[in-house]
Amino acid sequence: MSLETTLDQNRIKDMIPHRDPFLLIDRIEDLKPDVSAVGIKNVTGDEDFFRGHFPGHPVMPGVLIVEAMAQTAGVLVVASLGSDAEGKLVYFMTVDSARFRKPVVPGCVLELNVELIRSKRNVYKFSGKAMVDGKLVSQAVFSAMIMDRE
Repeated sequence: MSLETTLDQNRIKDMIPHRDPFLLIDRIEDLKPDVSAVGIKNVTGDEDFFRGHFPGHPVMPGVLIVEAMAQTAGVLVVASLGSDAEGKLVYFMTVDSARFRKPVVPGCVLELNVELIRSKRNVYKFSGKAMVDGKLVSQAVFSAMIMDRE
């Protein structure tokens, strides 16, 4: 795999199987295989989840912010393992220490900072922080397992 540090959504789709309406990252910046990645989500207000969360007062669900962190982590895992890992599934195993500090609303640019804490075989543990305008809006520690599609 080349040493790409910035990935667009088309490249992200090569690496992880998520698709609209559930692909929650628009690009990856500052990708450092085996270390960290920054995912970017432009929260437009057109996302399907805003129709019901909450009508008249749209707020991005916290679990979807954590999912966006996990998708960023999935790209990091594939970038670390190389092209043989492209398209494999990355399943959540645990979510710990999740905190939601400020609401994320349409117009926000969500910066998802994910760092690899450790890996053992096909299991990975990460620390994630979601930022808007340099302010922490959410954080979590989570683990995931990469597996072949059946």
